[in-house]
Amino acid sequence: MLSLAESFPSASRTTGGHVPVLRDTIVAWLGGKEGMRLLDATFGGGGHSRALLDSHPTIEVVALDQDPQAAGRAHELEQQYGRRFQFVAANFGELESLGLGIFDGVLFDLGLSSFQLDQADRGFSFREDAPWDMRMNPDASCSAAEFLEVADEADLIRAIRDYGEEPSWRRVVNRIQEARGTGALARTASLAELIAGCVPRQRPGRRVIHPATRSFQGIRIAINDELGSLERALPAAFAALKDGGRLAVISFHSLEDRIVKRFFRRMAGRPEHGRDSRTADQRTQQAILQAPKGIVPDSDEIASNPRSRSARLRILEKTTTTLSPY
Repeated sequence: MLSLAESFPSASRTTGGHVPVLRDTIVAWLGGKEGMRLLDATFGGGGHSRALLDSHPTIEVVALDQDPQAAGRAHELEQQYGRRFQFVAANFGELESLGLGIFDGVLFDLGLSSFQLDQADRGFSFREDAPWDMRMNPDASCSAAEFLEVADEADLIRAIRDYGEEPSWRRVVNRIQEARGTGALARTASLAELIAGCVPRQRPGRRVIHPATRSFQGIRIAINDELGSLERALPAAFAALKDGGRLAVISFHSLEDRIVKRFFRRMAGRPEHGRDSRTADQRTQQAILQAPKGIVPDSDEIASNPRSRSARLRILEKTTTTLSPY
């Protein structure tokens, strides 16, 4: 079976055997030109920031990350690249209020950092038994274990059914409520076992994932407000782009990708979805969709970095003037 860490790809380490997801593609679309100023809104291990800085000796990168541990990893780049690199400890959902200026390109890599996945006591994976935390910023909000003990039923349903897309959500929610106060919700292993008892076994021949994977994803999204942060960040990032600047987003599951796709289509003056009944004169084109169906890793990258297999990159280029969509 696949563990949670294997099921959800992430930005890779700056050292070791991994490289950031779609690194060369990101450099081709965002980097390589003289004097560019770029924003890496999801610093993680710093792999994308480093690749962009290395793509031209005059490029400057501002990087964000809400994880306090990321500041230590950023120090290495500050020493190597000097004033060309700036790290800001912040959630990208706060981008509008940060006053970082204007950029030639903005990158979001929405996957978890390998440093978060591989550090057992952060509680993102159930490969090892650990306190169940899952906070991207351990100094903010409440842990996953605390959330399950106090959340009302509507919030549990939203996390398990809507964010986790778990078909057996009702049984999982009921079992979580029954387990409150027993200690079973405090650690990754006991919670994974509890959820596994609620989810039917998958049919032979299908790709097998651990039965707790979807619920863990949903709870992680809920306690970190991942979708809300993304919905706030995309308009702010687009507003911070120069004319002709590019916004690149790597997503790893359908909920993230749906938000990105609809925002990109709206900025490109296209119907956002099948139920969008706005007429052509009610839409304006402020950007051009590049690679409209998205870009995915090739077979070689997936073979060398299995965590990349769910990645999809979408790219939006800001136009110099507001245009009619037709």
